[in-house]
Amino acid sequence: MNAYFIKQLIYHFLQAFGVVLGAAMLGGIAAILTLESPKLHMESIADKIKIWAVVAAIGGTIDPFRMIETNFSDSQYILALKQILLIISAFIGASMGTRLIQWICAGGGEG
Repeated sequence: MNAYFIKQLIYHFLQAFGVVLGAAMLGGIAAILTLESPKLHMESIADKIKIWAVVAAIGGTIDPFRMIETNFSDSQYILALKQILLIISAFIGASMGTRLIQWICAGGGEG
């Protein structure tokens, strides 16, 4: 694995993480402004937006999946594996963002 690929893994992870975190936090602010419970809104938003965070991190199109198919068809398994790892990195980032929001809403793990 070269340095460029490692950078891409980090970018995909943090982009998906940031989408979940940012959407949930801004949703929490909206809940406060409308005098509703931010906890309920933040957890709901984080859970609902997780898949969209992955889509945003991988570019918002179906192209990465087409690249996987093409690379498998052409017996370029390393390139296909790299695309799969980038998608997994985005999934992990989105999941960790959701877990962080759940942890924040639970009071930071107290009690």
